[in-house]
Amino acid sequence: MATSAFLDFTKATETSTVNEQHFLGLRAGEASIDRITGVDISLAFLPLAAPISDAKVLTGRQKPLTEIAFLFAEIRTESGLSGVGYGYSKRAGGPGLFAHAKEIAPELLGEDPSDIQRLWTKLVWAGASMGRSGLSTQAIAAMDIALWDLKAKRAGLPLAKLLGAHRDSVQCYNTSGGYLSMSIEEVLANAKASVERGIGGIKIKVGQPDTSVDIKRVRAVREALGDDFHMMVDANQQWNRSTAIRMGRKLEEFELTWIEEPLDAYDAEGHAALARELATPIATGEMLTSVAEHRALIKAGSVDFMQPDAPRVGGITPFLKIMALGEDAGIRMAPHFAMEIHLHLSAAYEIDPWVEHFEWLEPLFDEKLEIAGGRMIVPNRPGLGFSLSEQARAWTTDRASFGSNS
Repeated sequence: MATSAFLDFTKATETSTVNEQHFLGLRAGEASIDRITGVDISLAFLPLAAPISDAKVLTGRQKPLTEIAFLFAEIRTESGLSGVGYGYSKRAGGPGLFAHAKEIAPELLGEDPSDIQRLWTKLVWAGASMGRSGLSTQAIAAMDIALWDLKAKRAGLPLAKLLGAHRDSVQCYNTSGGYLSMSIEEVLANAKASVERGIGGIKIKVGQPDTSVDIKRVRAVREALGDDFHMMVDANQQWNRSTAIRMGRKLEEFELTWIEEPLDAYDAEGHAALARELATPIATGEMLTSVAEHRALIKAGSVDFMQPDAPRVGGITPFLKIMALGEDAGIRMAPHFAMEIHLHLSAAYEIDPWVEHFEWLEPLFDEKLEIAGGRMIVPNRPGLGFSLSEQARAWTTDRASFGSNS
């Protein structure tokens, strides 16, 4: 720092009270420090148009999915900037996320919002007796993501550009039209609609108790899409190792882009064996909730496509660590769900990735993501590029505010 600037800084420090030191307003071209003045936490429930089921439902492990809980965090600063982020839970967990976030959110007040890695550590240790993965870090995710949104807005850049983008659009595939609760006629109609919208790949669910039904459904979709269109299947952890091998070999004729979650999410050894034995790439990772769990998968050689989920692993801060591990190992990436967030992260991933499209999320935000030519376009808006809609606020059931409201 130049001598005159240092003297100006020192004088301001000496003559300001502790509260007045939050924002020193240094001259243009000099660094400035901002402070968090307010944090809003809210819980909303997005209803689905119809209950949906995958293999876990057909085997009685879970009930059909009828709604998704979203934890939103809105963070305001002294300079007048604000950031928004979200986490989510399917079926149980939403109220728990909200309760934990409400306990730890006050830890952010008065902090410099640019110190994101330090703040993540502060928040995780505030609730460390609950563990450093799972619900405790998923509650942090919404706040961490809001801080990254805020940081990119301060820079006047889309988050992808702030991180260092490799591309301005990302291959995208649709999942929401291929559930087992849908008839094959519905799946085919949904696939056609997605292709017409510009989607670049279609994923359908498998894992029927009768595996021959899976093969018939996959064959019907492949014939409808043609041999060159990207197609994926998702078993949602349904198979054991022997079934996965048999099904994997039967599915090879369909030239799938990947087989997703063929085994239990924590079976790194089994996934590694499949990756060695099958020609079709293996994808998994969406159910993991920490960097350490992803590191174990990568170290074991379990995945051809890793599928981290930023809200599930604790936000963008830990997600960036997973990205670094994946790039170092030369693994492709296809993040799970949360397309508004994962689009930016995928754009900043070195090895050509995919992003997952769910139209379910569109009512939550004022802005819509653009899709063309099989790819999702990274928005030019600063930050993540989305704002909460009035509909999202209408679905809100719980709110908590800390600090100043303006």
